[in-house]
This record gives sequence, structure tokens and C-alpha cells, in this order.
Amino acid sequence: MTADLCRAREIAASVTDPELPALTLADLGVLRDVTVDESGRVLVTLTPTYSGCPAMATMREDLVRELRAHGYDRVEIRISLTPPWSSDWITAEGRRKLSAAGYSVPGPAPRRATGPIPLTLTATRRAVECPRCTSSNTVRVSEFGASLCKAQYRCADCLEPFDHLKEI
Repeated sequence: MTADLCRAREIAASVTDPELPALTLADLGVLRDVTVDESGRVLVTLTPTYSGCPAMATMREDLVRELRAHGYDRVEIRISLTPPWSSDWITAEGRRKLSAAGYSVPGPAPRRATGPIPLTLTATRRAVECPRCTSSNTVRVSEFGASLCKAQYRCADCLEPFDHLKEI
């Protein structure tokens, strides 16, 4: 791997997620690939957490701005939906950072068969631990938090509200 490619990857991997600024795009697992072609163009491939993720535009802008600030004038961002992102792609470091920032870390993602995924309109039942006191005596306040990736919970023991990053 060339020094130029290593540098471009390091820069792209350092860009933070706009909705979870405690995490980099690499921590979150949405940064799929970074290449530098023979002409010096940097090609970055991202996989969104879900196909309608509103943060993708900001991620693109942040990546382009950061790479250009470091001398990469030709930057192309590609979106790949295959394979779909999974919360299992969050790195161990990303999970540690989420917990340190007060988020409830997602458990294992649900396993799905191939083919169509059925639409369910009921809230997902999950065992969620409070990130502040580690109690499992928690109550879902809302299936949707500040973003679709999060659910809002409250600890029944310490009474603190917190976001849970959903298993996807």
C-alpha cells in the first residue's frame, strides 16, 4: 500500500459522524473503502446506516472538505448499499466511545433470511441496559429518538433518560 493511499485512508477514517460526533465514520463502520487511482483521484465508498439516512449529504461534504484540505483535489464519494450496513459493523472502539458518550450500545443485529424483509409496525422489544448505572430496569419512552437510528429510553432505577442505538 502506498504512502499516499495510507494517508488518504487515515484522513477519511478520522472524519466524524454528524449525528454521533463521538464516533468516526470508521468507528461506525460506514466507511467501506478508500482508494487512490493512478491520476491521484481519491475514491471513498460509504454504506449508509439505512438507505434514507439524512446524514449522508453531510458525511459526503465533510469527507470531501477534509481530503481537499489535505491536498487531495479530486475526490469522489460513492454509496454502496450492498451488503447493507449492520450495527454489527460498529468497531469495538466505536462501541467503547458510544458507551463513554452515554449511549446504550446495540446488541447483535437481527439475522434475516435472504429475500424481502417483512414490514412490522410494532416497536421492537429489546433488553437495554442503562449506560449510566448499568441497570436493566429500563423503559422505552419512544421508538424514535433524535434520529431514526436511535430509540429513547429511561432508566427506572436512576431515572436518567438515554438514547439506545438500534440494532439494524
